[in-house]
Amino acid sequence: MSEDETDGDWFESAVGSEASGDGADQGASDDERPEDDGTSGEEGQDSPFEDGSDGTSDDGEYDSPFEGEEDAASSDGTDSPFEGGDASLGDVEGGAAFDPDDGGSPFGGDDESLFEEDFTDAFASAGGAGGSEFEDEDFESAIPRIDLGIEGLDGMIQGGVPERHLMVAIGSAGTGKTTFGLQFLHHGLERGESCVFITLEQTREAIMATAKDRDWAFDRYAEEDRLAVIDLDPVEMANSLDNIRDELPGLIAEFSADRLVLDSVSLLEMMYDDQAERRTEVYDFTRSLKKAGVTTMLTSEASEDNPYASRHGIIEYLTDAVFVLQYVRSNTQETRLAVEIMKIRDANHSRETNPYEITMDGIDVYRHADIL
Repeated sequence: MSEDETDGDWFESAVGSEASGDGADQGASDDERPEDDGTSGEEGQDSPFEDGSDGTSDDGEYDSPFEGEEDAASSDGTDSPFEGGDASLGDVEGGAAFDPDDGGSPFGGDDESLFEEDFTDAFASAGGAGGSEFEDEDFESAIPRIDLGIEGLDGMIQGGVPERHLMVAIGSAGTGKTTFGLQFLHHGLERGESCVFITLEQTREAIMATAKDRDWAFDRYAEEDRLAVIDLDPVEMANSLDNIRDELPGLIAEFSADRLVLDSVSLLEMMYDDQAERRTEVYDFTRSLKKAGVTTMLTSEASEDNPYASRHGIIEYLTDAVFVLQYVRSNTQETRLAVEIMKIRDANHSRETNPYEITMDGIDVYRHADIL
């Protein structure tokens, strides 16, 4: 515990209040070019012949610039720069490799062009058009797995997410990032796990009310000391981040937390104007969470220009799993929500983009429905 009692009691006071029900270079210049040595022809072109001639013999025939009389022509009279004159670039048995009349192909002699196939069909055969069916194959790993508790999304992950992974849900406003985190905790609480929810955006009362509206018994779990909902001011958290980062692993272990949600890491990132400092602080914070040995879900605002990137483009590189929540808009149809798994280390997962809805039961992902 830190010597600073004020900063050091942030977690214990929050947990205690729950138990009590409180809230290219240029070429050479003209001067650098070699002088004319008089060997060039009338048109100013350099001659390849040592005597500076134009290559025409007394009888009017063209002389070869190559040594030997037979180097300039093959036995059948075909000009060739190759020794012996009996081989040309691209010759293969039966004809030239690039001769379309002979059915030659630069890619193994097939009589069909590489690009003759329709592009759409080729793209689809590669799995890029309309998605591909998720192959249900086990990923060989001894790491214990857990489910997220989000119907449909768990089906997109073979065997579940490895325990103690650090995950992030990236999305713009209204895509259900907070609901994602609460549902993740609710699933663990129903299975007898202990959970911590840290919010930098809302009050503890607002979080508890949201859970109550969905008939999630967060009040009872808090009374049983299996749930801690902590609201922190992002400015205060940034000022005392060193203390929180140092004490968090020990406090989580003391609380025996299995799952933790931080909503959202974007507000923490915004406390730092310097990019290098921001990256360092966020890296140290995520490392402390991994050190705590708890399965963690972070939420992050999406970039305004790219729905697949976080606002500051940092957290997706520091986490083990990335879930992208986004709007899919059409000019003729209604706006829909869609989820995609960008990565999960040590787990097989679907690459499909599937629609979802936010209901009173939480987030429901529809795996076998069209986005629009």
